[in-house]
Amino acid sequence: MDLSPFDDDNSVSCRLVSEIPEVCKTEDCCLGIDEAGRGPVLGPMVYGICFCPLSRKEELKDLKVADSKTLTEAERENLFEKLDEAKSYVGWALQILSPNTISTCMLRRTKYNLNALSHNTAIDLVQYALDSGVQLKEIYVDTVGPADKYEHKLSQRFPGIQVTVRPKADSLFPVVSAASICAKVARDRVVKGWNFTEDLGEVDTDYGSGYPNDPKTKAWLLKYLDPVFGYPQFVRFSWSTAQTLMDSKAVNVHWDDDEEDGEKAAQRQSNKSMLSYFSVSAGGNDQNATHQAHRFFTERRLKSLNTL
Repeated sequence: MDLSPFDDDNSVSCRLVSEIPEVCKTEDCCLGIDEAGRGPVLGPMVYGICFCPLSRKEELKDLKVADSKTLTEAERENLFEKLDEAKSYVGWALQILSPNTISTCMLRRTKYNLNALSHNTAIDLVQYALDSGVQLKEIYVDTVGPADKYEHKLSQRFPGIQVTVRPKADSLFPVVSAASICAKVARDRVVKGWNFTEDLGEVDTDYGSGYPNDPKTKAWLLKYLDPVFGYPQFVRFSWSTAQTLMDSKAVNVHWDDDEEDGEKAAQRQSNKSMLSYFSVSAGGNDQNATHQAHRFFTERRLKSLNTL
């Protein structure tokens, strides 16, 4: 699994794929869908699909694939290697949704929640398999939201394919278990080797599981909260855990509008000016601070634009 395309720019989403087995282009196939990293406040969410011919279902089962959450990291890595060795009849594809992508989607003005993002990502991956020539006849999905509604949605989107959506599908259907393993292995590797593009110095990577209720994760979030800019892009800004900490620990921000001067509004609300976070010259003239702030924010803005 080559993660370099995502490591090169982890501010955007990335698709990783295996080779398509030739047998999957000529025989009827089944496909499983599952995700890893839905709940954590840190790191990406990874959606995975795995597919194989219906005639090879038992062979896939014999690999002893299981729900990735019931396995140790070493067991998952071992099973992924087995899936990779079975590339003559097993294929997979992954969509890595960066924390930045998740937050941007969930915080935009037009409502777009995590369930909608998950559904659309799964649909795109199924469409990728079809466009690649995989002869899909059966789809098995670990549900997101009400199973019956999700199943109806997928059945309408992919007529002629039998769709089965179930809670805990990763423990019921080996092809979903295989997708779960692929997604979880990718997420674990990405989180472990995360490339921090921000200038944070020597980063403490002992951030625990990434789940909001993990004490190590909470401690890490407190340690790396910038009072002005919040968090590095490793953090999902849209999660209530991150928002609560920013609201309580970071600087209040008043946005300019056309009705009131921003500086006066900040003073009225007892908020500090951004200039107060930059040094002022000894003579009391804040011209130097203004130049510092302008240069600083310009550099940050250019850096942000370069990630688009």
